[in-house]
Amino acid sequence: MELKENDPTLSKLRSACDDLKKLVHTSVSVDASLEEADKKFAVMHESLSMASKRVAPLQTLSIANKALDTRINRAISPALALLQSFKLSESLQRKLLELAAKLSNETAPKKRLKKLIKYVECVEKLNGSIDSISQECEPAIQKLQEVVEFLSRTKATDQYRTQQLKETLITLKALYETEVDAMKFDGLLDEALLNLQDEYESLLLQLRHEDIGQAEKDDVQEIVPTVLGSELEIEVLERISRTLASNDCMDICIDIYVKARYRRAAKALMRLNPDYLRTYTPEEIDEIEWENLETAISLWIQHFELAVKSVLVSEKNLCSQVLRSIMEGVIWPECFTKIADKIMAVFFRFGEGVARCNKEPQKLFKLLDMFHSLEKLKPEFSETFDGEAGADICDRFRELEKLLVHASTKVFWEFGLQIEGNQDGLPPPQDGSVPKLVRYAINYLKYLASDIYSKPMAQVFRIEQSWKAGILSKPETDENLLRDAIANVMEAIQRNIESKRLRYKDKSLSNVFVMNTYWYVYMRTRNTELGKLLGDQYMKKQYKIVAEESAYLYQKQTWGALVRLLDKEELNRVNKDGIGAVARGKMEAFMKGFDEMLQKHRSLYNIPDADLRDQMGDATIKLVVPVYEEFLSTYSSVLQAKSYLSPTTVKGLLGQIFEGGNQQMGNGRSSLRQRENSREMKGYSRSRSNSSDV
Repeated sequence: MELKENDPTLSKLRSACDDLKKLVHTSVSVDASLEEADKKFAVMHESLSMASKRVAPLQTLSIANKALDTRINRAISPALALLQSFKLSESLQRKLLELAAKLSNETAPKKRLKKLIKYVECVEKLNGSIDSISQECEPAIQKLQEVVEFLSRTKATDQYRTQQLKETLITLKALYETEVDAMKFDGLLDEALLNLQDEYESLLLQLRHEDIGQAEKDDVQEIVPTVLGSELEIEVLERISRTLASNDCMDICIDIYVKARYRRAAKALMRLNPDYLRTYTPEEIDEIEWENLETAISLWIQHFELAVKSVLVSEKNLCSQVLRSIMEGVIWPECFTKIADKIMAVFFRFGEGVARCNKEPQKLFKLLDMFHSLEKLKPEFSETFDGEAGADICDRFRELEKLLVHASTKVFWEFGLQIEGNQDGLPPPQDGSVPKLVRYAINYLKYLASDIYSKPMAQVFRIEQSWKAGILSKPETDENLLRDAIANVMEAIQRNIESKRLRYKDKSLSNVFVMNTYWYVYMRTRNTELGKLLGDQYMKKQYKIVAEESAYLYQKQTWGALVRLLDKEELNRVNKDGIGAVARGKMEAFMKGFDEMLQKHRSLYNIPDADLRDQMGDATIKLVVPVYEEFLSTYSSVLQAKSYLSPTTVKGLLGQIFEGGNQQMGNGRSSLRQRENSREMKGYSRSRSNSSDV
């Protein structure tokens, strides 16, 4: 194919050919340049090889210098830090001396506390600085040892410098072994710690329980713990505690705290004058007069509650605040227990002595007071002495409660046995009045059944029952337990009364005795807690009905026999001529018996209860006077009525012995009617005498 001259393809080919020619010329030129450069590089390589051989020793020396530099830097850094710690320690010691001087001259309490905080802070910093010296000294010695060994091995420096480093190493070791310990235990730090111990004790003794005596006098006021120490005082004490503990003085710190706070707590309680606590053995307590022992027990109850709720709670709060930062708060409960144990031991000792002493009846109520006070105090006591540290004190608290339960039940049951066995040692009353033992027993049981003592007594019975029957047994209600126990004593009282009744030879006097005693029991318990507890039907059946039956027997045997002397049946069988003599004989026998009854009632029989006496008087008058009046009226023609007492006089004389005009039954009152009756009775006696003379 033939290309034309102006063909574009041909033009492109020509252009490409020109470019190729240029490229070939350039390549030739570059090749020449490269050959020239190669020659130059060969010359340079030869020069560098020669230079490398000459520089190699210098490079080795440089590497050795770098290694030496590294070891020197490693030794210098700890040494510089150690030097800095020494400078800080010296500065803190000077500052500590200045603060000590200011502290000794300061008298204002608040300012002194603030200076004391600064003093404690300085002691803490000094202790930290000495600890740093102690910790930094060993690494500095070790690094210096490495440098000395390196220089000795490599001989990187002259022998003189190596020897100086060795001497420095020896000096530093000696300093570490002697001076550092001296700084910690024999220097200014040790003196400062001794000063802190003194300040610590002094400040602890300054914190006092205020107004504890006032809390005892004001029974209405609620017992609350005292706030011991201001925030600033607590802060100072806490800082000192922590500082002493961190300087191996924890045992000393605890010992100072326990002794100081025990002194303060004990002194606070001593302001209550608890001299009674010095007597605590059962034998010693038995020798105390009852009035004094009763007072002592009442004070013990008040003081025990005050000690727990106020003094010891305050001490616990203080102990927690001051010692909480020592050993992560583990140590303070034991410290508080050491303080409390000495105080509580004195109270426990007295309470145990009371519980173990003789079981006399009157002690029951004070034993119940003690038991009830412990029961009320139990929640606060358990909270105050919680945890493992207070376990022993809580155990002794429970042991005292057990002793009080045993003592209370034993006193109660022995009281019933004493009544049963008639151990009052006295014969039945000669006048038929109520025995002192019965009066005492009924008042005793009334007091026991009152709202004050019924609940604690029932609780004691319930606890005793649970001990005997076991906790899985079905317990009786408190009311049933108390009612059954009191009913047993009431039955013992009945048996005591019946045993005394049999000792009377005079049956009428025996009936008067039973009537008086059972009526007294019924009337003294009616509408009382004791009567409600036993039930009205029970009291009526056991006592009122028996008293009424005895009153009936008294009327029948005493006045009924007298009235039967005026019986008319015998007169109906006598002829008219003999009626006068028989009638006069009956009247004489009646008047003789009437006179004897009057004398007995005036000198022997006694009905102390006014209401019962009135009832018996009315019944006697209704029984005797109508029969006497009818007999006197029917046979007046043969009796010569003027020689005998009028029915009005008989009624008046009976009224005297039942209305209180006689020595035994009454209150010594006198009246015109009584004097008139007396004169008429004397006139009748003279008339009888004259008649007998004829």
